[in-house]
Amino acid sequence: MDAPRRAMLPPPLLLLPPPLLLLLLAALSSARDVHLPPGPLRRVAGTSVSIPCSVSEYEGPTLQHFEWFLYRPSAPDISIGVVSTKDPRFPYAIFGPRVQAGAVSVQRVRGDAVELHIKEVRAEDAGVYECYTPSTDSKYLGAYSSKVELKVMPDKLSVAAAPPSSPKTLLRSRGAVSASPPLPQMSLSEGQELRLPCTALTETQEHTHLAVSFGFSGPRPPGGGGTVQEVIGVRRDFAVEAGGRFADRHEARQLSVTKVGRQQYQMALGGLRPDDAGVFHCTAGEWIQDPDGSWQLIAQKQVALARVTVRTIASQLSVSASPSQVRVSAGEPLELLCNASGVPSSPWSPVAYTVGWELSKEEAPEGRLVAQLDPMGALILGDGYTNRDVGQRHVSLQRLGLPPGGYRLRIEAAQPGDVGTYQCVVRAYVLSPGAERRQVATGRSQGLAVDMKPEAVVLGARAWLSSPTIYRGDTVEVRCNISVESTQAVHVALSWWVEMAREDSETHGHMLASVSREGVAVLGRRPSGGTVSVEKVGPQSHQLRIHEVQPSDEGKYHCALTAWVRSPDRSWYNAGAVQSNTVTVYPYALPLDTLFIPLLAGVSSALFMGITVLSAVTCCFMRRLRKRDPSP
Repeated sequence: MDAPRRAMLPPPLLLLPPPLLLLLLAALSSARDVHLPPGPLRRVAGTSVSIPCSVSEYEGPTLQHFEWFLYRPSAPDISIGVVSTKDPRFPYAIFGPRVQAGAVSVQRVRGDAVELHIKEVRAEDAGVYECYTPSTDSKYLGAYSSKVELKVMPDKLSVAAAPPSSPKTLLRSRGAVSASPPLPQMSLSEGQELRLPCTALTETQEHTHLAVSFGFSGPRPPGGGGTVQEVIGVRRDFAVEAGGRFADRHEARQLSVTKVGRQQYQMALGGLRPDDAGVFHCTAGEWIQDPDGSWQLIAQKQVALARVTVRTIASQLSVSASPSQVRVSAGEPLELLCNASGVPSSPWSPVAYTVGWELSKEEAPEGRLVAQLDPMGALILGDGYTNRDVGQRHVSLQRLGLPPGGYRLRIEAAQPGDVGTYQCVVRAYVLSPGAERRQVATGRSQGLAVDMKPEAVVLGARAWLSSPTIYRGDTVEVRCNISVESTQAVHVALSWWVEMAREDSETHGHMLASVSREGVAVLGRRPSGGTVSVEKVGPQSHQLRIHEVQPSDEGKYHCALTAWVRSPDRSWYNAGAVQSNTVTVYPYALPLDTLFIPLLAGVSSALFMGITVLSAVTCCFMRRLRKRDPSP
């Protein structure tokens, strides 16, 4: 086969006369040409090799056939048939079994291009490979084959889970996973930082680049069916990239990889999450640059570093409170204790906590905040404990030295509004380097019932009109007599309201005036736009004056009484409220208004009669004119 293949090749061009040489070069510009990548190609024993080959400027069908030959360094003039696209019996004996097993094959890319594939290349596969294309041309012009050298290097790449103490800890087989020593087990709490070292080294004499990446395969190693997903890696050009769901954490500076010394790499993954539990791996790849400038992965190994278990904060956090039931009197201190276990006490912990108390009532089952300590230890009071109505209540929430995780809520002067069910609420957050917080757990204690000894404040209010008959334009006086029975000092606030019927038959309440517990009056506006005034006319009597009452002021009026008690901490609380009966204000029309109505009726009647008489006279006069004889 070798002799006929060489006979088809063109004679040496240098033996031709110059005129024929010029003609032949012009013809060869469109002659057959076989293309192989420039060599030499360097690959590692045990890896796969692909060599592309294509033909151009040919005649005949677009489906071209290819034959591959090997020239070994020990016999550079002897060709060895490797594989062919045309003849299945083409391979020589040393390649026949490998071709039948699929370890050596030729794969067609298109009609005039193929690739030679060698799986697990051997040292004896080194040599010069020739890609030959049988002629389909009318004349033998151009090149019918091309050659490239393949060099097979020994595997010098090593990867280990830790700095090797002996050569046995290094992996020497492609794609293997370390089975000795046993896979380390690591148990960390949620939010902690995971650090894993990996040793990667190559001792090849060629100029190669290493790429090292850390991967994650869930609960099982790759041999157990898990899929390894990249966490972070150093590329062959020294760029650092994070993969998949870990990219955001790399941007948040929770994930990094650093090189320590000549051959050790270390991954640091902060803010561990429950879904980070699994097996972590280290993968090392060796890259070489071919003469055409492209980079090829010539070796790759992987080792399991550790099986990591993440203990969730929710599973560790426990919150309890005491005492189970409290009964206090108004003005007495109220103290409640909270104990949170599973809370790290180190100030350098990446987990931060807020501890607070919430109060719920039967009419408001959703808890409202009483007080809370933020992660920095600052106290935050709920809206009901610091506002204009109640003032600044003395509420404290302190962390106790003993027991660890103990907190005490103290309300200096209890009020009736403090009655209800209390719960201690602990929320855990993981802090990121950017000071952002991510809530990871919430713990609640059992409910503590707080009751108060009754101290009755009996209130009474009665509304009445100073004059039973009201006319338009009068000044209406709505009196309000109040009564307060209590063993403690009570300050009262009073307000006056009117309920007026709307067009949709619904009543609408409107406040006309109020007097605060400090005695400050606030006057509103009447629906008619008129003015009002308030005054105290007796020790327990107040009145609302409606000036120049109009029909639009008609409605039902009442007064409302609220009792306020001042606590020992100088804050206020609402001790009770009561609403009086209603009185009806109906402005009558004035006598002059009643005389004006008949006058209007008389004028209308006289006008109607005048128009009627005038119409009748005009009609009769016109008839007589028509009956008169028109002749002289």
